[in-house]
Amino acid sequence: MSNQRVKKLENAFYTGNTFRVISYEFDSAPILGLGFGYYFNDWLRFDVTGEYRGKARFSGLEVFNNGAYTDEYHASKSEWLFLANAYIDLGTWYSLTPFVGAGIGTSRNTIHNFTDINTPNHGVAFGADASKWNFAWALHAGVSYKVAKNFAVELSYRYVHLGDAVTGDIVTYTGTNSIYNPMTFKDLTSHDLRLGLRMNLDGFDISRRDYSPQPVYAPAPVYAPPPQQVYTQPAPVYAPPAVRSRY
Repeated sequence: MSNQRVKKLENAFYTGNTFRVISYEFDSAPILGLGFGYYFNDWLRFDVTGEYRGKARFSGLEVFNNGAYTDEYHASKSEWLFLANAYIDLGTWYSLTPFVGAGIGTSRNTIHNFTDINTPNHGVAFGADASKWNFAWALHAGVSYKVAKNFAVELSYRYVHLGDAVTGDIVTYTGTNSIYNPMTFKDLTSHDLRLGLRMNLDGFDISRRDYSPQPVYAPAPVYAPPPQQVYTQPAPVYAPPAVRSRY
């Protein structure tokens, strides 16, 4: 989820007028992203990410020339954000790994359905949808939990600077305009809270398995005792004693 801010708005009609900002506010919006990375070692890793940042509703209120009139702004904003990031893992305890990181890239910021309502003067103006590419950068901090050998759940905070956004030319409800005056949203930032799943593809890399022939060992010989030699003697033959004559 995103939590966005804008530093200021700029418009050609601001020149020569004094105004006071009452509020500039964005609602939170969902973020959906995907990335691919490389583990350099146990401490350093890199990735490239792309994400769509959903439409966040914007509302703003300004008071001009000491209350002579007001401008009430309504719009929504979305982005495509692409970053190249580097992270430092700070060690692992009980499967928990805190980390910090930084990234640079580009953001395509789009303003949708911009309206400007001037209630005291009964005026309404509209700005066409428009997009602008910007340089973007980010700072990360978070913690991952290793659920299994190849999977980790990650909870992280990210501060991201998205650059500027701009509307199309703002024209009145009658379709007229005396000057080209798109509204510029200066210095858009966001405090993002992200929950993600990280997969280690090395665990599924079958090319690293050893398919070389394995040695086959013959079974160990089974010891058999040598046959016992049997010694036999013929049984004695009984012979009666010789008969001797008395004569």
